[in-house]
Amino acid sequence: MPTAPDAADGSPDFIETYPDALTAAQCAALVERFAASGKTRPGRVGGGVLPELKDSQDLALSEQADWRDAEALLNQAVFRGLLAYLRRYPHVLIAPLMLEVPGPGGTRHRLTPERLRAMNDDALSSMAEMVFRPGAINLQRYSAGRGGYPYWHCELYPRDPRADTLHRHLLWTIYLNDGFTEGETEFLHQRRKIVPRAGTLLLAPASFTHTHRGNRPQGGDKIIATSWVLFQRAEQLFGGS
Repeated sequence: MPTAPDAADGSPDFIETYPDALTAAQCAALVERFAASGKTRPGRVGGGVLPELKDSQDLALSEQADWRDAEALLNQAVFRGLLAYLRRYPHVLIAPLMLEVPGPGGTRHRLTPERLRAMNDDALSSMAEMVFRPGAINLQRYSAGRGGYPYWHCELYPRDPRADTLHRHLLWTIYLNDGFTEGETEFLHQRRKIVPRAGTLLLAPASFTHTHRGNRPQGGDKIIATSWVLFQRAEQLFGGS
């Protein structure tokens, strides 16, 4: 998959885009289905419904049994992008955990960037599924000239008693439409704006280093699917309670 270019000085900014994560037909079908759902609710932030921070209409797919197929489609698209992201940035997987992989003669070796990049997709998929889990997906509509998420924010938030919000490792967005102006995903410290293109997947770190906002679309509504790549919970990774 193509990725976004590095910064002007050649250093990576860890913001990657993957065009054609979904086809135009898949995006159009999701947009049409979203519009007909009749189940949207005002978008929420950590502190509740605060339209001065985020003005959107959202549909939480995890709460909709009849959207399981769409949820699977989106998670599959994100997982394909995640594998490409891990090959480019292997420390996303190996820096937080001292992982080992089988070696010849029953030995085990510490996973290194070189060993990760040499893995085939099946092996890397198994490793990624062991360490990560998908987050709950929201479909979101930002109305032209009014909607947006202008508050500079990151994705880590310590209020959740089960700490799921602190397990967020990467953020992702799939843009489901275009044909409007502005409405970019803007990253503060990287001074970078990602222009929405239907079918494109955006992946970036979830922490304060990648503080961002969603600019207000003009001339048409902006529709996205968005969520996170989370670590598995400790009891899944390490056993015990």
